[in-house]
Amino acid sequence: METFFSFLERRVDDSSSLLCIGLDPHIPDLKEPTPASALDFCLNLIRQTAPYAAAFKPNAAFFEVFGAEGWTALKQVIEAVSEESRRMGSRIPVILDAKRGDIASTAEAYAQSAFETLGADCITLNPYLGKDSIDPFIKDHEKGVFLLCKTSNPGSGDLQDVPLANNDLLYEHVAKLAQTWNTKNNIGLVVGATHVDAMKRIRAAAPKLWFLSPGIGTQGGELETTLRAGLRKDGRGLLLPVSRAIARAENPANAAAEMRDQILDVKRAMKNN
Repeated sequence: METFFSFLERRVDDSSSLLCIGLDPHIPDLKEPTPASALDFCLNLIRQTAPYAAAFKPNAAFFEVFGAEGWTALKQVIEAVSEESRRMGSRIPVILDAKRGDIASTAEAYAQSAFETLGADCITLNPYLGKDSIDPFIKDHEKGVFLLCKTSNPGSGDLQDVPLANNDLLYEHVAKLAQTWNTKNNIGLVVGATHVDAMKRIRAAAPKLWFLSPGIGTQGGELETTLRAGLRKDGRGLLLPVSRAIARAENPANAAAEMRDQILDVKRAMKNN
């Protein structure tokens, strides 16, 4: 049975990559502050980096800022990934970075918007409201979610590091819940590359789950330590989102290829140690 993560793993194998290309059309990076320019920016990135992408991750905020036309551009971006996938003969998943989280009836509408209206394959969610807020997004095993667990921002510890009565930290509790909820192989965790010690604890708490681990590069995360802390024993289980370091490069295709190859080099070195 096809599940979101079996689909992702097939793409990881096809591309020999753990690289997730962020599609974040920051207004200062655009030729003009318009949704059309945001669309062109993303289409160029998709064309150049698709061979090296295990996944694409458009951030909803950078499209929503343009209103209804931005929402249309976001849908066109997701459709463009599908078209590029067909051209290459290897389907590339789209992870919508939206960090949704609300009560069940509202969650149903958010899920319909992400998966049916926009056509995304996966979405980032805030699990703070509990499992009933997650259920509408995971009822279809072919659609996936990444739950915020230990985020990459400096203030993440204000809530996520709160100790519980059983001596777990809150993020460890989230990881253990997620592993329990993952009955359809379509739940992963957002675990920032900027918190390596936390990543090690989360990997111990959830040895089988996939991590989406932002923070390499601009935010200060280091590639080798992240891979050593976050990879599963099978050498999978970790997606590394990179946005600005590739999008702002003189040649995004070369930047993506170099990053993909760096990941492979570290993995080979780890295997030989």
